Amino acid sequence: MVRLLVGILVRLAANAVGLLVATAVLPRMTISGVAFFTAVAIFTVVEVVADPLLTKISLTSLPVLRGGVALVTTLVGLIFTTALSDGLHISGLGTWAAATVVVWLAALVATLVLPLLFVKKAWRRRATTAN
Repeated sequence: MVRLLVGILVRLAANAVGLLVATAVLPRMTISGVAFFTAVAIFTVVEVVADPLLTKISLTSLPVLRGGVALVTTLVGLIFTTALSDGLHISGLGTWAAATVVVWLAALVATLVLPLLFVKKAWRRRATTAN
């Protein structure tokens, strides 16, 4: 149960990092303050639902898509988030393409780094309580 909760928190945090990095580097992509949390939640839920569906479709019908499932999932997440949230705005086809890549890449890096930070903190806590 703890592992599932940590996984959810890491995914939410990684997606938040991905969206923040994309808004920082792409001038035609904006996220408003309070709606940011709603946008992150919507984006994460859509990704969690869309990823297995798109993976199954790619494995059965479109094997060529298999390598790009994560990018397609990110694009689908961005599309649904902009449609369902007032907080995320993306203008222009080039910005959509760049946002997809930047959000995916930043979230990927955050997904790899954040668990290491959690493990490092937990390891230090365990080491100090054991002594």
